[in-house]
Amino acid sequence: MSASRSSVPDAAVTTDPPLLNLSVHSLPDPQAGPDAASRTRRGRWTMIVVLLICAAPVVASYLAFYFDLRPSTLTNYSDLIVPPRPLPADLPLRDLRGRAVAAPALQGQWLLVVVSGGACDANCEHRLWLQRQLHEAIGGERDRVDKVWFVDDSADPRDATLRAVGAVAGGAPQEIAKPSVLRVDRRALGKWLEPARGHALEDHLYVVDPRGNWMMRAPANADPGRLKRDIDRLLRASASWDRPSR
Repeated sequence: MSASRSSVPDAAVTTDPPLLNLSVHSLPDPQAGPDAASRTRRGRWTMIVVLLICAAPVVASYLAFYFDLRPSTLTNYSDLIVPPRPLPADLPLRDLRGRAVAAPALQGQWLLVVVSGGACDANCEHRLWLQRQLHEAIGGERDRVDKVWFVDDSADPRDATLRAVGAVAGGAPQEIAKPSVLRVDRRALGKWLEPARGHALEDHLYVVDPRGNWMMRAPANADPGRLKRDIDRLLRASASWDRPSR
């Protein structure tokens, strides 16, 4: 008897599927490639530009301080007085009748100040005219500004001049709440107001703030239009804290 042998056809023989290859490959290097060096350079230059922009104001301030770099032109036409000079409380003032006037009575308003002797020559009359024109030109802000004429000698002003500045009525000095013409000792006044170099005290129109600080001096023979712009700027800048008071 022949031995029987079971056999499985070759086609029926199955084998396990091949295992997946799970090899891990490295990611591409972002610094690699032909553009890596250029990107690095751009990044560095960007950082340098940002640092320069941030540092520019500081560098400019140091240069201006150490090398005294100043603009060649200023926005203001008149000379600003730095620091401002406060009104001396003991400045000896008298009205045209000889009565003493306390210096602090001038505080509370912006003042346009003219200085001259009582005789008031042509130059004095021109400055009083300029003072009056400026006062009229500021329009609605007139109530915040007073005109003052300091007479720095013993001469009596002419009636015509006093009428022109509104200090007389009917040929006699009127009682006015805002003293516009006051006598003052010239030497005492010179300790407060000061002319520009090469000029006399009476060559200028002076601007005093409501706190009594002399803070601006108009040039001799000032241009009315440019001077008005300076005064307009002062009034706009002080509008938040200054109100008509005298």
